[in-house]
Amino acid sequence: MAAETNAETGTGAGTGAGTGAAPGAGAGPGPGTGPGTGPARSRRRDLAVRAAVAQGLLDSEPLVCLLDTAGIRASAAALTGAFAAVLPPGTPVLHAFAVKAAPLVPVLRLLADHGIGCEVASAGELALARAAGVLPERTVLDSPAKTTAELREALALGIAVNADNHQELERLDALVTAAPTASPVGVRVNPQTGAGTIGALSTATATSKFGIALRDPGSRARLVRAFLDRPWLTRLHTHSGSQGVPLDLLVEGVRELHALAEEINTAAGHRQVDTLDIGGGLPVDFASDEETPAFARYAAALRGAVPGLFDGSFGLVTEFGRSLLAKHGLVLARVEYTKTTGGRPVAVTHAGVQVATRTVYAPASWPVRVLAYDATGAPKTGAPVAQDVAGPACFAGDLLATARELPPLAPGDLVGVPDTGAYFFTAHYGYNSLPRPAVHGYAAGPDGAIRFAAARPAQGLAALVAEAGGDHRDALL
Repeated sequence: MAAETNAETGTGAGTGAGTGAAPGAGAGPGPGTGPGTGPARSRRRDLAVRAAVAQGLLDSEPLVCLLDTAGIRASAAALTGAFAAVLPPGTPVLHAFAVKAAPLVPVLRLLADHGIGCEVASAGELALARAAGVLPERTVLDSPAKTTAELREALALGIAVNADNHQELERLDALVTAAPTASPVGVRVNPQTGAGTIGALSTATATSKFGIALRDPGSRARLVRAFLDRPWLTRLHTHSGSQGVPLDLLVEGVRELHALAEEINTAAGHRQVDTLDIGGGLPVDFASDEETPAFARYAAALRGAVPGLFDGSFGLVTEFGRSLLAKHGLVLARVEYTKTTGGRPVAVTHAGVQVATRTVYAPASWPVRVLAYDATGAPKTGAPVAQDVAGPACFAGDLLATARELPPLAPGDLVGVPDTGAYFFTAHYGYNSLPRPAVHGYAAGPDGAIRFAAARPAQGLAALVAEAGGDHRDALL
């Protein structure tokens, strides 16, 4: 293995200048030098790129994905610290990571080591959480289509369950009667407070598929009655959406949830609802290295708008995903060819729809920054040129960026796509049978050198063939 890049001296580190940014990027990062700040994260990222080249991570694979473990730790600390600062001591709190955002067992294990549990939405995600060693009491099951088998398993394990609808409550009636459970059970509600800028991620619209609608005629009264008839229902849950949903809509959804809990408790004559699951959904700034809005800002906004949430009357559950992981991921891909067509340069790389699916299919909603590096991993400089950055897939729309101003790219150069730690390379899309890339965590060792740890190996061709039914080749003859 080649020599490691030293993070203390900055040997081999670039400045990040001339790397380009998505349209609409704000001014540079603000002050601060801690591990969770934009400048510190940017420095670590450039060091990791140089180290990845020096240590041969791209020698056999033209595409690798990197996770900044110091950044993940900092985000976990920022989340737990933000709510601890505004909650009375002793308030029961579970911060559960939305596994769908980064379904990698080592990531779940790292978060668990920093006090973060898991929110799962399928049997597969539950299996990942259990493989990571996350305890049942630190796990929450959400899904609009839970099977009887999934519910029975969760109740047997003592995992918290949020029912999505009245039919599911009837299913739970039979299960709870047949086998009493220690699982906390709640109901997901749709506050119907409106949509953000990305309709597909707005889950509090008038017609959202999630939860029990609060504003439909008669729905609220029926829900209150459902609680009074089921003393084992002790929680309420809401999640208004994520990317594209403004802070005020997230806060409004939580305010509606709290008001409903108080209404149910008044009707019951005691505090039947003892825990509020406020979901996640904090959006991410993909245009810069800044983490805005911060968890502390969200907690402060909630405290101002819903003070009863912070008086110790209720336990609290959160389900953040993208906001914990996105900023700490980097796709790093080799430029294979460059050409000019229609007067515009095109760089053909190995990063495309398989790792940035939403960007390729909905570029207006999911623009990404593209950082340009030379073959040694140093940030490229030079007069920016408008060029397309294309992926390897065999369709015209497989583009990471169009007419993006970047230093001229050449074969052998590298492109980096930051902010991809959630929902990008962690959720592979198998177009053209492109294999899953390797994922490596990185951090500075005691000597300051960048060290990598494999979080997921690259998918070999034999595994890809097996996944595609290779062992059953004659089954349809």
